[in-house]
Amino acid sequence: MNKPGDIHQRLVNLKALLDRINRAWASRDYEDLMLFFVEIFPSLFKAERCSVFLTDVDSDDIWLKFGTGLKEKEIIAPKSGSIVGRAIMSGQVVIQGRLDQMEGFHQQADKKTEFTTRNILCVPITSIVGNYALGAVELLNKQEPNDFNNDDVVLLKRIVKFLALSIENNRESEEIIRISRGMHDEITRTGEILKGKHRFIAASRPMRQVLDISSKIGPLPVNVFITGASGTGKEVIARLIHESTEDRRNRPFVAVSCSSIPETLMESEFFGYEKGAFTGAVTSRMGRFEEASGGTLFLDEIADMPLSIQPKFLRAIQENEGTRLGGHKVHHYQFRIISASSRDLREEVKKGRFREDLFFRLFSVDITIPPLNKRREDIVPLALMFLDTTNARFNKNVRGFSRETMELFESYDWPGNVRQLQHEVERLVALTPDHETISIDQCSLRGRTGAEEEPEPDSLSLPEHRRRMEIRLILKALQKTRGNKIQAAGLLDITRQSLHNKIKQYKLEKSLGPSFHLLEE
Repeated sequence: MNKPGDIHQRLVNLKALLDRINRAWASRDYEDLMLFFVEIFPSLFKAERCSVFLTDVDSDDIWLKFGTGLKEKEIIAPKSGSIVGRAIMSGQVVIQGRLDQMEGFHQQADKKTEFTTRNILCVPITSIVGNYALGAVELLNKQEPNDFNNDDVVLLKRIVKFLALSIENNRESEEIIRISRGMHDEITRTGEILKGKHRFIAASRPMRQVLDISSKIGPLPVNVFITGASGTGKEVIARLIHESTEDRRNRPFVAVSCSSIPETLMESEFFGYEKGAFTGAVTSRMGRFEEASGGTLFLDEIADMPLSIQPKFLRAIQENEGTRLGGHKVHHYQFRIISASSRDLREEVKKGRFREDLFFRLFSVDITIPPLNKRREDIVPLALMFLDTTNARFNKNVRGFSRETMELFESYDWPGNVRQLQHEVERLVALTPDHETISIDQCSLRGRTGAEEEPEPDSLSLPEHRRRMEIRLILKALQKTRGNKIQAAGLLDITRQSLHNKIKQYKLEKSLGPSFHLLEE
């Protein structure tokens, strides 16, 4: 079994490797290759100039990025009203002559490049892995008496395939750089977490943001309020904040569930009591305030704290002191408060169920933990982590999950959040023999969606039923491909542009949630 020190050293080594990868790919040698094509094309095709346009993966804009005599760094071309736009949108070669007598985008570009375009051959650059355009190559002004011909088209299309390979290789390199930088940052954070006691999964963007905030405020003596639905892991975040600094890590972390303490016992729970303070007090007992001194007091479901105890609670944390029930000695407290609630504490204040002055005393920094169905990237890593920990606790050796089980986990809505996922993994490990893979047959989630499906309309309108069916299929395809538009369009047997238009038409980005990110490639 790997020791924490061994794991940390492996992470340090991987971090150094990622540093070298980032530095090695920083030169962008592909730009030199693109400029080489721009220089050689005019002489090869007996043309005056060459331009290379590239599509932007995020905005679908068309940019002139490499070109003969290009003084401005980048020029954007419209999809409609330009020859390059027509070639990219149609995926067809365009040959056009007598342009010096015609109006269009080429005249605007001519003004910027101080050039006069007479004829053009435009060939789209098509992806070698998908049926979509990466950009286009334009040859301007054939020097011979005739315009560009079919021989020029055949030769240029053959060369453009190599150009496509270069462009896609560069884009993949940039994606690898982005991923490696993200891994670099994640490894840096993970190395810090390994110094503590708790494992934390942050594969999704929302949870990485939670981790970033937690690491920043951990060393600071500020009170923190964590909100999130039941089972999202509020106490895990609280412990992570507590353990983020070496000084506090070895001090007490005292967790109190405010919803589980009867109102009559609340005061003695927090302040403690002396022997004989009330019937049954046969010994003295320190309260939670004293227990947490020097460390962290975690107040779970703070919204359930009775109004009757709130004034005394407020005074104690303001003055950092208090006395036990039945006693006279003043005990001094020094701790950080992390409070949590599954309810909106601001609403509780408005309704008069929570004191406003106590709210602001507790509310220095707030952290919101989204439900598990809004951060689906975390489901598989969490399931694998729970598999490891459950195998160790149960002294078992279950190999892993079947593909069907993983797909069910990813599609399920998890109303009980992370706690439900953990319990489901524990159940499956208990039911699965050693050295076998967890089968979907044992899964208790089968036949359950975790959420209500949209009811069918009462009308018999075919357009309405078609709209609902398209929305359902598009969402299913995007979920299956994890937001990859190209792959989703392939499953739906439509073009990427058609999928893009339907996503806009039906406003599906809102349906997918804030943590779900659409990818162009």
